[in-house]
Amino acid sequence: MINLNQLRAFYQVAQCQNVSLAARQLFVSQPAVTAQVKLFEESCGLKLFKRKGRNLILTDEGETLFSFSKKIFEYEQKIEDAVAQMKELKKGSLRLGSARTYARYFMPFLLTGFRDAFPHIKIHLDEGSSREMIHSLIELKNEVVIIAKADEHPNIAFVPFSREELVLILPPNHRLTNRGRIGFEQFAQEPIIMKDPGSGTRKLVDELFAENECSPNILMETGDAEIIKLLVQHGEGVSFLVKEAVAVELQEKKLVTVPLKKDSIFLDVSIAYLKNQPLSPPAQAFLNSLENLGTKKMRFQGMGALMAKMLAEER
Repeated sequence: MINLNQLRAFYQVAQCQNVSLAARQLFVSQPAVTAQVKLFEESCGLKLFKRKGRNLILTDEGETLFSFSKKIFEYEQKIEDAVAQMKELKKGSLRLGSARTYARYFMPFLLTGFRDAFPHIKIHLDEGSSREMIHSLIELKNEVVIIAKADEHPNIAFVPFSREELVLILPPNHRLTNRGRIGFEQFAQEPIIMKDPGSGTRKLVDELFAENECSPNILMETGDAEIIKLLVQHGEGVSFLVKEAVAVELQEKKLVTVPLKKDSIFLDVSIAYLKNQPLSPPAQAFLNSLENLGTKKMRFQGMGALMAKMLAEER
């Protein structure tokens, strides 16, 4: 097996054609370099240098080994450069996961500042239900995910990030739209289009029905908020979605929302990552960027309010 210290001494002497110069380059003594080169020749069983005056010239065998060793140490330099770039976030990848609603409506905003600060980091954005994103952490597919907490897990840290209001949406011509605040019993038997099991929204809505000792009349389950909005617009049923996800449709009066008699319903959104797994430099930098985004009070008023406030400040 090749001794890399011996190979390095051989390579430096071959480049410098002089033991003294090679010793200076390697920051070691001249006798140490001479000894390493001699040991390398002995281990190879070959004569690698010929002396010409004060210089050392490579033999044919030495030329062959020098061409190979040159490639090795060029790759070593590339490795060192890559390590430095990754530490300085000039190179690397961020494996990020998000609940579907966050991926569509909020992630572009959340990633803009990070991309401006670290333009050379490649981002892999995965999306799915909150439960799927938790599994993606456990399976090491993602390092950081932004989700509504659908399940507890002993190996995952959940850091509260924001609160999003959940609203009941109906088509504009629905019979309940002119009733003001409505009681749970008034819509409980309506066909409801549910988010898929495993989502934070679904967990919260299921808890709402359980609190009111009712079972939902489920028409359909889907993880796609766009499909839910279209079905509700066409009068197929009612649903619960994050308010910001239906902001445009509410403004254009394609959908309406009716408040419940009980207090507003809020979805707690968290940043999640594995507790005992060190984060890569890009993942740590992204986590820092989220924690420094606005103030906690601003984030807990909802991402829509935060986005509007920060965009107004930029103008």
